[in-house]
Amino acid sequence: MDEFEIDDIDEVIHGRLRLGVMAYLAGAEAADFNVLKARLQATDGNLSVHLRKLEDAGYVAIEKSFVGRKPLTRISLTEPGRAAFQRYLEAIGKLVESR
Repeated sequence: MDEFEIDDIDEVIHGRLRLGVMAYLAGAEAADFNVLKARLQATDGNLSVHLRKLEDAGYVAIEKSFVGRKPLTRISLTEPGRAAFQRYLEAIGKLVESR
């Protein structure tokens, strides 16, 4: 347990929904809001709150546009977000290895 540091667990990412967003986006170029909402079984409001927290941390970029008259919100990982997710996975890996 000596190598594990609790402070290495990023609290911004660690929440279930935010972790789901990060994991999904790590494997995708970007995702539409409605795709994320469906995959993560989240409500509009709940997902919006968690995306805002990730955006405030600089981990995701949110682009709003229109397709015809229909709004489209696309979310993608930023480079700092990708690096933070990698650090998070490494920290969790150390926790698992130490067991």
